[in-house]
Amino acid sequence: MQQAQTVGIDLPLKALVWQDVQGATWLSYNDPAYLAGRHGIGEPANAAVAAMTGALHAIATKATAP
Repeated sequence: MQQAQTVGIDLPLKALVWQDVQGATWLSYNDPAYLAGRHGIGEPANAAVAAMTGALHAIATKATAP
């Protein structure tokens, strides 16, 4: 938010669990890199974006494990 206060509209990060018409269940979230691009956040935030991406991936992997 230090580089682009507009990213606040997309924070906090959230996930959506939903079911399609075939009955499959999905977990969806916006990729932090997409949000950085959407709000014109440049290179100084790359480490933070990578950390958020890794954390979301780990959470999603654990949440969807059988």
